[in-house]
Amino acid sequence: MNWSNVKLIFVREVRDQLRDRRTLFTIAVLPLLLYPLLGVTFLQVSQFTHEQPARVWVVGAGQLPEQPPLLDQQRFHASVCGPDESRLLELQVDADLPADVDTADFTARARELIRSGTYAAVLVFPPGFATALDQYRAATGHATHTRFAQASQPRVVFDAASDRSRITDARIRAVLTDWQRAIVSQYLTDRNLSPRITDPFAVRVVDVSQESSRRAAFWSKVLPFVLFVWALTGAFYPAVDLCAGEKERGTLETLLSSPAERCEIVLGKLLTIMGFSSATSLLNLLSLAITGTAVIRLQPAMFPIGAPPISSLGWLLLALLPISALFSALALAIAAFARSTKEGQYYLMPLLLISLPLMILPMLPAVHLNLGSSLIPITGMMLLLRAVVEGQYAEAALFTPPVLLVTGGCCLVAIRWAVGQFNNESVLFRESERVHLGLWLRHLIRDRGPTPTFGQALACGLLLLTIRFFATFAAKAPTGWHDFAQLQFMTLAVLVALPVLIMTFTLTRSPRATLLLHPTSGSTLLMASLLAITLHPLAMWVAEGVQHLYPLNERMQGQIQDVQQIIASAPSIWHILALMALTPAICEELAFRGFILSGLRQQGHKWRAIVISSLLFGATHGILQQSISAALVGLVIGYVAVQSGSLLPSILFHLMYNTLGISTALGGRAWWLAWLPVDEPTTVWQWPVIVVGTLLSVAILVWFHRLPRTAAPPTKLGDALCPPSAHAPVL
Repeated sequence: MNWSNVKLIFVREVRDQLRDRRTLFTIAVLPLLLYPLLGVTFLQVSQFTHEQPARVWVVGAGQLPEQPPLLDQQRFHASVCGPDESRLLELQVDADLPADVDTADFTARARELIRSGTYAAVLVFPPGFATALDQYRAATGHATHTRFAQASQPRVVFDAASDRSRITDARIRAVLTDWQRAIVSQYLTDRNLSPRITDPFAVRVVDVSQESSRRAAFWSKVLPFVLFVWALTGAFYPAVDLCAGEKERGTLETLLSSPAERCEIVLGKLLTIMGFSSATSLLNLLSLAITGTAVIRLQPAMFPIGAPPISSLGWLLLALLPISALFSALALAIAAFARSTKEGQYYLMPLLLISLPLMILPMLPAVHLNLGSSLIPITGMMLLLRAVVEGQYAEAALFTPPVLLVTGGCCLVAIRWAVGQFNNESVLFRESERVHLGLWLRHLIRDRGPTPTFGQALACGLLLLTIRFFATFAAKAPTGWHDFAQLQFMTLAVLVALPVLIMTFTLTRSPRATLLLHPTSGSTLLMASLLAITLHPLAMWVAEGVQHLYPLNERMQGQIQDVQQIIASAPSIWHILALMALTPAICEELAFRGFILSGLRQQGHKWRAIVISSLLFGATHGILQQSISAALVGLVIGYVAVQSGSLLPSILFHLMYNTLGISTALGGRAWWLAWLPVDEPTTVWQWPVIVVGTLLSVAILVWFHRLPRTAAPPTKLGDALCPPSAHAPVL
């Protein structure tokens, strides 16, 4: 690494960006003008906002008792409605229903009047209301005392789709609640009882928080969100100009022909993007803080929360460096993939849609900083910032290492991805093209390769995820074993295996090479089976740890218990194993370690293909905790498939792993595993078994590592990335 070259590239890119008026406007001018303009606009608009009175039609006023009063001519009585609320409720009072309106059809007429805007709500007192009230008074205190009959109860007719009508309904119900209290108070007074008998004590609310703590609790959610959003936005547009823009200008070839290595070019561009990302985020943050402080001081009644604390800016600056590095590396890799500036700008939306949920999650009240949340990228950093801004330093110090470890790991992966993009000539020099649907479809069929391309494999994985997502909502909950078995088999065979087989025979010329349907030695099959057995204790322990980090909610636990009861009602354990061990082993392995893994290996990156296929494999499992565990096990299965060059060991591993898991979960029904040392309450293996199984698993993985290396699937140009092996045929 020559840091002089990195410095030269950094200075060159910064100079070019500072010459671009669009970049200067986005980085410097827009943050300084945006928030003051928004603040001025808000202050101007707030002068014209005031509450408008709403008209209410009160029908059946002649059925009201004289005491306690509810109405005072055309207004609610002052005893149940204050002057401010009375001013906002304009009443039209009618003693009875109109003569031309039937009682049964009155609701329909009231609906028409509300939707036409004549009234915001209608309050109806039915005939006989006063009589029912007297009967209620007479029955008070008796054991048979009940509420009014349905026909004698007053009604408030409103339109919940209208904000004005919904607010009017809330005001009317508040008035009626006060009137009910007055009625109860009068009943008690008539019986020589104190009205306070219904209100024996008052709850004193003691707020122990300080004003600074309340202010910090509010701004600790807003400021990190603004910081992260602008760090992403500020990184993407310079990245698009530095990569896709240079492709359009024709200056990228000159830079690549210089003595600087590709990693040095990437690092120089990355530092440039980080600088602009940090500057954009910082200027927006300062502009928001200054504007917010000014608006709050001018309108203290509307914003009682107070100005943002100055100390929070220091913590935000510390978090800005790793976050801008992460977003800059991601933006650089995506921009290098784009053919043009226009195409690169389209890629901002998917990146933003993936990042936004991770930014919004820490703002939810139920999400707190713990070990599980600290391991989530972006979310963990935002929760850590919340903790330090709110002054929870002990809690923040406890979870700072995992947050920094995850963020740093994501940064390294993103940087390696960006370097890989610049090392790939086919990515850097892709030409812009117009897609003709008919020609593209003919190209897919006519120019088929022996195995799928990287894009086809990724599209297959996303297609399976989409199908499973919609199938989850379309399927009905099973009520018995027959329904459950039918649903499980249709899901795996029709929604997983069938699309993969269709794509295999349609898009590839060699289904055998695509699905890795190659023979292998008996020793490889035996070692794959042993690996599933020895790895199972460790995998179960990890799965229990995942559930401890991310506990299941009560609804999900209830659904799992229902499924377990259905499984327990199966005719025999062989039916269970055939459905939940053999069928997934065949269908899922054909998809994820067959078609998808073969296509992902087109770029020659073994571990990248294994990781992506494992993530897709885990995502198809509907429960998050199960998805994490499945993705981790998928790494081992993918490695076995790549090292052996055959899908058969993966299928056998999957079959043995599921068989062992089902057998230990069912307990007594697995009579051939009754001797195994398993803790019954949690089905976690005992520590000696976990340690011994882990050591044996490592030894078996080393054995797979020493197998004769198989060739990677042939690329689109037919290049062999590895020499053929005598142990397994070329993939």
